[in-house]
Amino acid sequence: MVKKSLSNLEEASTTNNNHLSVQPYTRFTEFDISLFKSGKHFKLYEKFGSHVLENNGVIGTYFAVWAPNAHFVSVIGNFNHWDKGSHPLYIRWDGSGIWEGFIPNVGNGEAYKYFINSTTGEDLEKADPYALKSEEPPRTASIVWDNWYEWKDTEWMNKRHKNNALNQPMSVYEVHFGSWARGMESPDQFISYKDMAYKIVPYVKEMGFTHVEFMPLMEHPFYPSWGYQITGYFAASCRYGTPQELMYLIEEFHKNDIGVIMDWVPSHFPGDAHGLYHFDGSHLYEHADMKKGFHPDWKSYIFNYGRNEVRSFLISNAIFWLDRFHIDGLRVDAVASMLYLDYSRKEGEWIPNEFGGRENLEAISLLKEFNEAVYANFPDVQTIAEESTSFPGVSHPTYTGGLGFGQKWMMGWMNDTLDYFSEDPINRKYHHSELTFSTIYAFTENFMLPLSHDEVVHGKKSLIYKMPGDEWQQFANLRLLYSYMWTHPGTKLLFMGCEFAQTKEWNPSHSLDWHLLEYAPHQGIKRTVMALNKLYKEEPALYERSFDANGFEWLVNDDWENSVVVYARKGYHSKDDLIIALNLTPVPRTNYRFGVPKNGIYKEIFNSDGHDFWGSGIKNPDKKSEEIGSHWKSNSIEVNIPPLGMVIFKAL
Repeated sequence: MVKKSLSNLEEASTTNNNHLSVQPYTRFTEFDISLFKSGKHFKLYEKFGSHVLENNGVIGTYFAVWAPNAHFVSVIGNFNHWDKGSHPLYIRWDGSGIWEGFIPNVGNGEAYKYFINSTTGEDLEKADPYALKSEEPPRTASIVWDNWYEWKDTEWMNKRHKNNALNQPMSVYEVHFGSWARGMESPDQFISYKDMAYKIVPYVKEMGFTHVEFMPLMEHPFYPSWGYQITGYFAASCRYGTPQELMYLIEEFHKNDIGVIMDWVPSHFPGDAHGLYHFDGSHLYEHADMKKGFHPDWKSYIFNYGRNEVRSFLISNAIFWLDRFHIDGLRVDAVASMLYLDYSRKEGEWIPNEFGGRENLEAISLLKEFNEAVYANFPDVQTIAEESTSFPGVSHPTYTGGLGFGQKWMMGWMNDTLDYFSEDPINRKYHHSELTFSTIYAFTENFMLPLSHDEVVHGKKSLIYKMPGDEWQQFANLRLLYSYMWTHPGTKLLFMGCEFAQTKEWNPSHSLDWHLLEYAPHQGIKRTVMALNKLYKEEPALYERSFDANGFEWLVNDDWENSVVVYARKGYHSKDDLIIALNLTPVPRTNYRFGVPKNGIYKEIFNSDGHDFWGSGIKNPDKKSEEIGSHWKSNSIEVNIPPLGMVIFKAL
C-alpha cells in the first residue's frame, strides 16, 4: 500500500514533467557538508531553510531540509495547491541526507511545508526547522521570509563590550511579551513588537534597568507553554508581528542604552506533528530511547546531543539570534535538566553514562562548545545559565574545566531569601543563617540573583503576598527584600510586575495590573526599584567586584537576636566603599553601634524607609565615627536603622 502510494507520487511528478519545476541548485559547498556532518557548522541558517534568490535570471526560492531517512521529499504550499507530488526536491549524492532545489516564481510570504515519505512508509507534513517565519497558531505552515534589516544601533554595538562586562552593573527586567500589556480595545488583543517599542522601552528606561530579558520569542504552537515549547527555533513568534518588527524593538532598546537578553531553550521540544519530533519518520533530532529522549516534567522530547548534525543545529540557532537580531545575551533555560541523565527520573528510568555516572556527557560537551562558539564570535555578549544544582564550574572558562557560561542564576540565594522573608519577623532570629549563608558560596560562580516568573505562578503567590504582616509591613518587607538584593553581590533579575508589587499571581493570559500604580504603596515600591537601579549604576562598589570576595565584608553577621546585619561593599577604590545596615524586624533599632573600616564622617545615601517609598521616614544625619571599638574594628558609628528597613552609608 505504501509502495503503491509512493509510486503514484513519482509517476505523477514524471507525467506532469514537474521535475522541471524544481531546478537543481545548492548553497552547500563540500566544506559546508564536512562541517555539518562533524557538528562544527555554526551558521546553518545561511544554508538550510528557504531563501529567495535569482537563478538563471529567474527569481524564486531555494529550499533545503535535512531528512536522511526520507524516501521522497517535496515542497507543498499554496503555490501548488498543496500537491504532494508536484515539487519534489533532489537528494544530495554525498550521504548528508540533505534534500534541496530551487522553485521559480515562489517568493516572500508564501506558506509551505515539507511533505516527507519516510523509508518506513509514513507520510508526514513538516514545518521547516529553519524557517524564518511561521503562520500564526493554530495554523502550522512555514512562510518564506528574509531577515534583512538596516540596523541603526551602531553606537550601542560599539560600546556593548563595556555595558555587558562583568565589572559593570547588570539589572535585568524579565518580560513575558504576551502579558506585559494587552490591547486597549480588548484584553485578548496582543500588542505588536512595533507598538510595544513605544510603550515598554521608555518604561524600562524610566525604571533604570540596564537590560531587558524576554521569555522565549521563538515560534511556539501552545501559548500557555510561555514560549518554552518551541517548534520554530529560527522564527520570531508571529503572534506579535514580523521578524523585522522585533528587530525594530531591539534597536529601540539599544538606542536607549538598554541591552536585550533572550531566553534560549536547547533542553527539549514538543511533540507536535508539524515540529521536530519524528521529523523524517525516525528519531532524527531526539534520542530513540525514551529513557534519554523524553522529558517527564514537560512531556516533551530531549535533543540527541551526541548527534553531530543536531549539535550544529542548536549552536547555529544560538549564533543566529546574536548575529541577525543583535541580541546581547542568551539565558539558557533548564540547564540542570540537560546536565543529569537522572533528572526527574526514578531508578530504572534512566541510562548511566559510559563511566556509570549520572552526568550527561554529551550535553556537557555541547554546552561547552556552545559557549566557546558564542564567545569566539561575540565576545561582548553574555550567556547565563538557569542551573539549580551544585554542578561545579558553570560560569568558569572551559579551559579550566568549566562549562564556559558568563553567569549562573543563584537559585540557592533565591530559595533561602524567599523562605526567610516569608517568616514572621518574630521568628526570623531562628532563621538567621538563611540570610547569611549565601556569602559562603557567593564567589564560587558569577552569580545572577533571580526573582523570576517561576516564583510568582502556580500557587506560589505574588512577591508582595509572600511578605508577612499587615499592609504597611508587607510593603516595607518587599522594599527591604529589594534593597538587600540590590546590595548583595551579583547581578540582578526581577520579573515584570514585581517592580510595582503586582498583587495577583502572574497570569500569562492577562495584562499586568497597571491600575495598582494609582495607589501610594505600589508607587512606593516602583520608586524604590527606580532608586535602587540609580544607586546601583552610580556606586561602583555595588558592581565593580560583584564576583570577587574582596568586594564584600561582613561587619555584623551574628546579631541574630535583633535580626540585624551590616556589611560593606567595596569597589576598586576605597573612597567608593559603602556600608549597608539591615533591620529585618518591625522594631526600630535606635542608636545601634557597629564598627566601621576607617575613621571619618558617614553620610546616609539611601534609606528604604523614606516617605517617597511609603515608609515611616526615620533617617540619619551625617555620622562622625568615634574611637570606640566594636565588632573587631577600632572605630564605630551609632545609627538608627528603621523598621523593616535598610540604610546605606558612604564616607565623605
